[in-house]
Amino acid sequence: MSTKPRISRRIGSIAESATLAVDGKAKALKAAGRPVIGFGAGEPDFPTPEYIVKAAIDAASKPANHRYTPTPGLPELRDAIVAKTKRDSNYEITADQVLVTNGVKQAVYQAFATIIDPDDQVILPSPYWTTYPECIKLAGGTAVEVFADESQNYLVSVEQLEAARTSKTKALLFCSPSNPTGSVYSPEQVKAIGQWAVKHGIWVITDEIYEHLLYDGATAPSLPVLVPELKDQCIILNGVAKTYAMTGWRVGWMIGPKDVIKAATNLQSHLSSNVSNVSQRAAIAALTGDLKAVHEMGVAFDRRRKLIVKMLNEIPGVNCPTPTGAFYVYPSVKGVLGKEIRGKRPQTSAELAALILDEVEVAAVPGEAFGPSGYLRFSYALGDDDIVEGITRVQKLLSEAK
Repeated sequence: MSTKPRISRRIGSIAESATLAVDGKAKALKAAGRPVIGFGAGEPDFPTPEYIVKAAIDAASKPANHRYTPTPGLPELRDAIVAKTKRDSNYEITADQVLVTNGVKQAVYQAFATIIDPDDQVILPSPYWTTYPECIKLAGGTAVEVFADESQNYLVSVEQLEAARTSKTKALLFCSPSNPTGSVYSPEQVKAIGQWAVKHGIWVITDEIYEHLLYDGATAPSLPVLVPELKDQCIILNGVAKTYAMTGWRVGWMIGPKDVIKAATNLQSHLSSNVSNVSQRAAIAALTGDLKAVHEMGVAFDRRRKLIVKMLNEIPGVNCPTPTGAFYVYPSVKGVLGKEIRGKRPQTSAELAALILDEVEVAAVPGEAFGPSGYLRFSYALGDDDIVEGITRVQKLLSEAK
């Protein structure tokens, strides 16, 4: 029998997606009849708008959509992305700067794979989305985490970035509005970070997937708009998933310098070829339509945001900053850790999340999925009644801490 491992070290070293694991466990328990309320989902709880669904139905009946199409995306979709980028960000690009991908996850992977070499370092502001460090690792790079806690509203400073910079620093990952915290950098902060990157010749991979989910007057300007000198060393990641409630349709894209997009397209031609044509046709309908649906979702998310922040901050030992973007809250639970709750004394947020799920059947994602322990991520992309019921259960449980 061979002594060689069955699974390669490269793939075996990839950490499980904690967000999908929590959401999957909650759904499995619910399917088994348990009254679980899951706050782990990273997707809107609204249906895809009807006009988008209709476009997909129409597309499915046309034989041209049953065949291979160009790897970088349908020309009509790339043109729609060009127009959308000008409309929403006031950033002018051309179609050959766009590569359509199977969701933004593929764009994240391909962005790092295209520009990162072994031993390159990528500065990764923390808390971060759980997929980023795994994609950096797969590309052969090293993630250098820079942590900003709740006292900084989870926003890293230029001084912190500079302290983390070395001769091996190749890129910075930037995400605003943030998953998991919902924090949004101000235009002044965005500009300062962009200028720092230009000064030191550092690439910026900027994830703009939550660009339209903003509250309290917050704005999310695109980095190369505020810092035009950055455009030749910047890759923008975006998609239809969060804005149009299309997470399952798997349409994202990357925007960048032509040589980078050409190289990433070559990678994708071997990896997956074109994105599903039916999904691409649906995305065209989404991007060429209006933003009425996202504005309606935004009203509901804003109401839920205020509700969940208020309820979490009523719990002794919990500190929940008010997010101004996305649909997540990221409370610190450090004041609860180490206390006895129903015979157990959780020392980490992972242990606390497990206790909450076991005792009151509420699923949240622990901070360890996004960086240091001491935090929980709750999505408020679920109904108001479920938020009230779920957080009330958590309130009652944690009020027993002693």
